[in-house]
Amino acid sequence: MNWKIIWRSFKYEDMRKRLLAVIGMVIVFRVLAQIPIPLADPTTLRELLDTLFTASHGSGGLLNFLNVLSGGALANFSIMLIGLGPYINASIIMQLLTQAIPKLEALNKEGEYGRKKINQVTRILTLPLAVIQSVGAIVLVRQQAQSVSGLDITANASIGTWVLMISALTGGAMLLMWLGELITEQSVGNGISLLITAGIVSTLPATIAAITSSVFDGSQTLTLLGRTITYRAESLYIALILLASVVATTWVVVKLNEAQRRITIHYAKRVQGNRTYGGVTTTLPVKLITAGVIPIIFAVAFLTVPSFVGQLLASNSSDTLRELGTNLTTWFATPTSQTFLQPGWTPFIYPITYFVLIVMFTYFYTSITFNAKEIAENLQKQGGFVEGIRTGGDTEKYLRTIVTRLTFFGSFSLGFIAMGPIIAQIFLSTSITIGGTGVLILVAVALETLRQIESRALMVTYDDYSSPDYFEGEDAKTDGKKARKIPKIRRPKLGRKKVV
Repeated sequence: MNWKIIWRSFKYEDMRKRLLAVIGMVIVFRVLAQIPIPLADPTTLRELLDTLFTASHGSGGLLNFLNVLSGGALANFSIMLIGLGPYINASIIMQLLTQAIPKLEALNKEGEYGRKKINQVTRILTLPLAVIQSVGAIVLVRQQAQSVSGLDITANASIGTWVLMISALTGGAMLLMWLGELITEQSVGNGISLLITAGIVSTLPATIAAITSSVFDGSQTLTLLGRTITYRAESLYIALILLASVVATTWVVVKLNEAQRRITIHYAKRVQGNRTYGGVTTTLPVKLITAGVIPIIFAVAFLTVPSFVGQLLASNSSDTLRELGTNLTTWFATPTSQTFLQPGWTPFIYPITYFVLIVMFTYFYTSITFNAKEIAENLQKQGGFVEGIRTGGDTEKYLRTIVTRLTFFGSFSLGFIAMGPIIAQIFLSTSITIGGTGVLILVAVALETLRQIESRALMVTYDDYSSPDYFEGEDAKTDGKKARKIPKIRRPKLGRKKVV
């Protein structure tokens, strides 16, 4: 990462405007996450939500899990409650249809025009999904509130009130989708990933405060710099282990995210008229985890569906459906330290399903982002080839084999990182709200955003390289020698020749 170029780019107005626009839209998202749905009296609703989340804290309830993903919007019953879920689901559906329907696949290959059309269909599909998820979210919170406090938050709600609540949630989801696309257009990061990251970061202070309060609330004392500190030894050890785990996980994620296989590509020399083309050697980088953080987001989105359906079926009049709803809620509840104390195989359904989904979505998304057939065809058209491999079908088979092997290791690595906090809960006997999944999303999005900022900075500062004064005052580093200043490049003076 060339920080010098990034800092130099800040002197340009275009770069400053883009970064300030992204920061401003993230702030708008956080402000909107505090606006409650027009449902009831704000004071009563606040007390009910506090009671509801206090009762489900540490139990691995679906509400706490969804609250982390929504950036605290669920705890405030905000208009951003369903967040980016409809848009993510619509994107998954469209990507599946693109692979299954030949017309959509052909449209996707038409370049920028085809991608714009597919994005437009994705936006349209987001609307009905947002309406369905809005109804389901209200029903889910109502059932949870009835089971905890016996209070019906939608009591005496008229049809107009229901329309108002659903419209508020749907409008919030569509507005969030719009903000995400606006951020993406600034070319300094992926909007959807940045908004999800902002939601996760917003829950970190509460998590750190909870860990700190558990550590410094005990009977043992320690004198440090003349002050007596009361702490709990067991909680202190757990906090130190968690800190070390976060640092180690961050290091592993950075290594996995940056790992890549470089395939050497040779280009045949071509002569056209008096000019010679090709005859160069370059590399084709293939990342270890081509799909990035997308498989984690997809897997988490899919795992919320069984619990959500189970919550809806739990109050059904049919005994069979009620039993099915109870089983789904139990099987796909977010694991905690108490989950694995239960006998039988039930506690392992969620972790195994989570791991399998991550592996599947890694292969699926890699097949979309890395099209071996298209790359092989482009290399053949441009006269490029891999040494020892024939162009065309053999090159396609070679690339697909390499990507499959890399994806195998990458998918299992993603799965084990995401499973890290679940496994840690068995030994630490404490619930971890944000673990490997959150760290993976934060680190991957941060690296990708910095990479895009550096690319934009290179584009913005490109004119500096052609300036005659660019090297003036720059330090030139030489091996084993002291840095010296490169002299200023002077232009030759043009004058009249002296006539003798």
